[in-house]
Amino acid sequence: MTVKIETKIVGYGVVKEEEDKPAPKAAEPKQDETHANVVHLTEELERPEMLLGSTYKVKTPLSEHALYVTINDIILNAGTDHELRRPFEVFINSKNMDHFQWIVALTRIISAVFRKGGDVTFLVEELRSVFDPKGGYFKKGGKYMPSLVAEIGDAIEGHMRMIGLIKDEGLDEHQKALIAAKRKEYEGAVKDAEAKDPGDFPDGAQLCGKCQTKAMIQMDGCLTCLNCGDSKCG
Repeated sequence: MTVKIETKIVGYGVVKEEEDKPAPKAAEPKQDETHANVVHLTEELERPEMLLGSTYKVKTPLSEHALYVTINDIILNAGTDHELRRPFEVFINSKNMDHFQWIVALTRIISAVFRKGGDVTFLVEELRSVFDPKGGYFKKGGKYMPSLVAEIGDAIEGHMRMIGLIKDEGLDEHQKALIAAKRKEYEGAVKDAEAKDPGDFPDGAQLCGKCQTKAMIQMDGCLTCLNCGDSKCG
């Protein structure tokens, strides 16, 4: 029998198979800033037969074989305007069995935290704060990883961002001011270039492939555009 959820579920607990399924518990209606008619519920859930998930390949210089991190999600408020996708369990698999015991322990602890519901994003910082006493390594793309556990946390963070559980905070005021200054500087340079007559550039100047102006000259051993500043030397 399928029960249609009319209210928004924001928390849940997990019923073990050997336990009797308790009745859903409802708190007093409470208003928030975004939904005035949301009733906050804590729903007791059994593990569904099928869960949606994603698998992430983690290849490190610490091992010849890659780790495969699988994160399965549960759908809350399915079919409603309040539908949410939240992590429910994690599995880690590899051909390398050297770390089998602590990997199993880690997956069980992380899955237990996921199934408690609530804000589980703190796990990312906790995992990424683990440092290997032998030293970390740089992954593909140049990002530094202090440990294998930290890279597992990085994979979990990427998954949380993908499902919308973690959102980018955006730029701070200092970064916004710096970008605005650079934009103003660039726009000023463009206006100056537009005001110049093509005859202002030296005779024999070559055509610039960026701004399509004959203003490319040899400067300090490098072709540089006097109009837009483009340089073959970067």
